[in-house]
Amino acid sequence: MKLIAAILSFFLFQSCQSQQAEKLPYNKDNNTVLWEISGKGLSRPSYLMGTFHLLCKTDIHFSQNLKKALKNVDEVYFEMNLDDASNTLGAMFFMNMKDGKTLKDLYSEKDYERLSNFFNDSLSMPLTMMSKIKPSFLEAFIYPKLLPCKSLSGVEEELLKIAKEDKKKINGFENIQFQASVFDSIPYAEQAQDLLKTVDSINAYKNSFDSMLNVYKTQQLSKIEAMLNDKDFGMADDRGVLLDNRNKNWVAQLKKILKKENVFIAVGCGHLVGSNGLIALLKKEGYSLKPLLNK
Repeated sequence: MKLIAAILSFFLFQSCQSQQAEKLPYNKDNNTVLWEISGKGLSRPSYLMGTFHLLCKTDIHFSQNLKKALKNVDEVYFEMNLDDASNTLGAMFFMNMKDGKTLKDLYSEKDYERLSNFFNDSLSMPLTMMSKIKPSFLEAFIYPKLLPCKSLSGVEEELLKIAKEDKKKINGFENIQFQASVFDSIPYAEQAQDLLKTVDSINAYKNSFDSMLNVYKTQQLSKIEAMLNDKDFGMADDRGVLLDNRNKNWVAQLKKILKKENVFIAVGCGHLVGSNGLIALLKKEGYSLKPLLNK
């Protein structure tokens, strides 16, 4: 599940410059992945949304409030600039392990054979073609098999389409090189064992994945946080590297960004929750974070 902690032109209408952004209705509780950022001298609100990186395309629905929030802003920020070709074209290069490491270096002959058989039989993908890829990234190839559909997409991908149609400037907090380097700080041997554990318990993994999907679709932030803290979920030990440290870096950037323009921020939902989540960190900086109705 680590990748899930894990493994996406400026234009402002004159009418928006002269009018206040449309006020959006608040949610009665915190069960929403759409939040308004205001206060601390901001002339117009910005917005924060928690995303899910891969879903059945038919499960991706954007509320009218979310669409209005996108209309209200100057710029859209993702974890990385999804409109920058260098972040996609360079992905395969940065997915490889350092120092010439290969999967065979990380497994016994028996374990490697078991892993190889799974990729061949269940995914129809020869493991020999991916022998240098970081083990955590290989989990990304398993995700599509867990979803009950053939037509897949990401929330970020669909948001990007709307943002580009509205001629919003697209930006990102990180680049692909940095995102890939995050997984270099987690020992490859640890990643390898996590991958093998996933393969060996694929049915239990699918049940966890289904639970996570349901929690996201119902926007239950407290349950999202509980899952991230669950040892069986697979992120608790590396939460600092995968989430907390990155959140602090993004807030440092946002303190400068929010002074200049209002933005729509779309990042993995796990980045929103907890004492080191974006909601809590932005509140500590003096901003007002309010849950918005998102149905």
